[in-house]
Formats: sequence, C-alpha cells, structure tokens
Amino acid sequence: DKWNVMFVARKKEEISRTQPSLSLPSGAHAIVPFSDGMDSRAVAALSAQRLNSALIRVRLGSKRHDQPMMDGRAQPFTNIPYKVKSSERRFAESSNRSRGFKFSMIAGIAAYVADVKTIIIPESGQGALGPPLVPVVQAYPDYRNHPRFTERMEKLFAALLNHNVSYTFPRLWFTKGETLKEFVTETSVGGEWQETISCWQQNRHVPVDGHRRQCGICAACMLRRLSVHAAGLTEPSDQYVWENLSASNFEDGAAEGFSKITPALREYAIAGTMHLDHLAGLADSPRFESTIRRNAAEIAKAMNLTNEDAEMKLTSLLLRHRDEWQAFVESLGPDSFIRQWTVNVS
Repeated sequence: DKWNVMFVARKKEEISRTQPSLSLPSGAHAIVPFSDGMDSRAVAALSAQRLNSALIRVRLGSKRHDQPMMDGRAQPFTNIPYKVKSSERRFAESSNRSRGFKFSMIAGIAAYVADVKTIIIPESGQGALGPPLVPVVQAYPDYRNHPRFTERMEKLFAALLNHNVSYTFPRLWFTKGETLKEFVTETSVGGEWQETISCWQQNRHVPVDGHRRQCGICAACMLRRLSVHAAGLTEPSDQYVWENLSASNFEDGAAEGFSKITPALREYAIAGTMHLDHLAGLADSPRFESTIRRNAAEIAKAMNLTNEDAEMKLTSLLLRHRDEWQAFVESLGPDSFIRQWTVNVS
C-alpha cells in the first residue's frame, strides 16, 4: 500500500486535555485476562461463582469492534490506548509471543490500580503447558502462559510498583475439554461457549461466501474441536471452513465454494494435528521421560510444588489428553486425513 499524508494548519487552538483516572470496581477479589475465547469465558464464570465475588476482566483489544457484545449491547469495557515502539526500522512480530507479555502487563497494572492481589490465568493444561513440551521444529519453546513466565512477571511488578501480585492457574491440571464441560454443567451462562472464536487465521484468509469462519484446522481450532468432543458437545460444521474432518483428503474437507486452499493452510493443518498428536504420545513413551521430568521440575519451582507432585500432575494431564485425542480421532473414521497424519492413534 502507498499512502500520501498531508497536514494543514489548525483554525482554532487545540483544547488542552487532562488524563482521566481509571475507575475500577472496589471489592473485586481477582483480575482475569479476558480474550473472550472459550477458556477465558469459562474460567471467568467458574471463578466468579466460586469466589462469590465480582471479577475485573481485562481484555486486550485496540479497536471499538473488539468490545464484547451481549444481546446486541456493548459490554462495559474501558479502552486503554497504548503503543509499542521499536528502534528498528521494521518491527514485525510474527510469532505473536509479545501478546502474552502485554496481557500480563495490563492485568498487573489493573491489579495495582484496584489493589487486587490475585490474577487468574484462564488457560487450560494443553494451552499452557503444551507449547513448551512440544515446541515447533527449531522454534524456542513458547512460555507465554506458563508459570515460569508469570513468576517473572510477579517479580517485575514487585520491583516496578512495589505491589505483590500472584498469578494463579486454576485450570492448569485440567484439559480444555474438562474446563468446557464444567462451564456448561455448573454455570448458568455455559451456552456462551458457542459464541467464542478460537481460530488464529485472519478474516481475509478464511471467508466462505463473504462470511468469516474459523478455519477448523489450525492448532487452536483443532484443540477446540477436540475439546468440544471431549465435553460431549456438538457444534454446527459450518462454523469452520474445513467442515468435514472425516474426508479422506485435505482438500475435500473444505466447505463448498472455498477457493483459498493454499500450501500454507495445509501446513497449518499438519502442524496443528501433529502438535496434539505428539502431546498425546509423551506419557506412554520412555523416550520422553526426561522431557516430562524436566518440565515438571520447571513447573514445581515456579509454583512451589515438589518435583514428584508436579510430575504426577503433569503425567496425569498428558494421559487424559491422550485419551481425549484418541477418542476424537477415532470418531472421525478410519479414512480421515487427520488420522492419516497421526502416529499415536492405533
């Protein structure tokens, strides 16, 4: 794109503006970083119910359209403008890992302003611990939702603002499917899960007949579909571009009329499938005992657990993920292109 920007002189003097104060509700017991996704909706509702107290939801969005809606009405979120600059001429952050830092930073500032000590991380086990356990090829392990990372954020806020906050992980040892099932069965707003979006893809990459859909095959979509199946729920296939995961080849699974099948989308699908499949194979293989033990030790140190306790919890989580994954892949039938890519489903 090429832009031509012009400036003209003002006709009237600019009115000076004072910075407004950020009024947060008193009496809240916790802050929840809120993406409006499945985990954040579920954990916010479950936490508010258990604490019997109001929570402050902190959403990371930069546009008016990011504001959550309910029954056609905008929800009361206050926009806090911020910018991230770099001394480099070109500042492309394609990994999106800085999002975890921004979320944690904004949540910590909200905790400081509201004088709250607890920040609830809504990520379930596969999302928080899966990326460090099964990194992508040669990429550095992704710790953006991991206790190792939040432990450092706690130290940062203690030094920066002299305010002690504690990042907690109430769903760390649960699968996303278990969290979703509990949300649906134990809260009055459990049906909201159907309104959430999990997909990583941009709108321009996944339109069908002019309407945006979730792709259905990236790692986030695959985890969502696995979790919906594990929770015993269903959703319409037209939520996704790839409506039919039981198709015998990748291209045939896409919705009729979708014309943007690219090698990149196929790579996304393979990577998403292999991530969940490799995660499912960790607990059963002696080859990965040291990987589990090392990651458990990292978690134990960050969460003040014994190594043995952390290893037992992590192994249990991985075994439950394995069972959910195998059941999901088997439900797709023997000819599914997903099943053809797996190695941990018999």
